[in-house]
Amino acid sequence: MMATRPRSSYRKSREPTMSTPICLTDSELNAVMDACRPLAPHARDRFLRQVAEAIVALPERGDGAIHRVIRSVWREHFDVPDLRTDEPRSRAY
Repeated sequence: MMATRPRSSYRKSREPTMSTPICLTDSELNAVMDACRPLAPHARDRFLRQVAEAIVALPERGDGAIHRVIRSVWREHFDVPDLRTDEPRSRAY
């Protein structure tokens, strides 16, 4: 008989998972995922969780309401990149 190891989750989540899934239309899901792309990889999970929580709390759901939720949560998570440099730049770049 082989000894079996306890299975460990590939994902060690520190936050509780959502109890029920959210039903989104294709356009709503695309809007959420498009908003997620420019975020830093470490901020995406928290962004998606907060968007999901805000969507669940909406009294009425539609494309406009989803976009307002995305905009308000996205502002909290987006870090503007610092493009300033102290070195002079060539016109070629």
